[in-house]
Amino acid sequence: MSKTFIYVVDRDFGFAPNPFHGLCTLATCKPRIRSAARPGDWIFGIGGRRLNATGKCIFAMQVDRRISFQSYWSLPEYQLKKPLRNGSATRLVGDNIYNILNGKWVQADSHHSNEDGTANMKNLIKDTGTDAVLVSSNFYYFGKSAIDVPPDILRRLGYANARNHRTFSARRSSEIVEWIKRQKKNYVHADPFDFIVASARYSGTGSKVILPND
Repeated sequence: MSKTFIYVVDRDFGFAPNPFHGLCTLATCKPRIRSAARPGDWIFGIGGRRLNATGKCIFAMQVDRRISFQSYWSLPEYQLKKPLRNGSATRLVGDNIYNILNGKWVQADSHHSNEDGTANMKNLIKDTGTDAVLVSSNFYYFGKSAIDVPPDILRRLGYANARNHRTFSARRSSEIVEWIKRQKKNYVHADPFDFIVASARYSGTGSKVILPND
């Protein structure tokens, strides 16, 4: 039986999740969700106070595939998800950043790397602790045009913004799933909230990001 995972999106760079190039992927952060989710499960990201989007849906995705980092890195259909730090904003936030070389994890120069492009070990250890990438071709991404989830749906679901994710059964979450299915899918409705600073790096601590030339 499928499940629904819901969590508060604190940072929205288009990196985790990454809704670009025709697929929505969750390849970094949220190791507990990446460990538990299986094909058929739903993941919802609801805004919080930092983004001034409490109760708004930033994205939703139904998991199609759960693959390893090495498969994500190697398979041709995911090559556009690799980051280019001198590329467009959508390539700056590429989330296809891990592969194994000589038995060791290698982290590509990315949003999760140090300012000089070297591996940020705090992010690397957290990300690769769950060797799973969640892939969706059935997704809804609203970004800074996040839409209000009807309050009655959240109330009946028993959801409130809090730390960590919440997990709901298919029966209990059926109302919010049916609601999201009425929206336009497989479409990036707006840029991520933090897209204007797509070149920033995540420090690995709290919500601290490092901006260029900081």
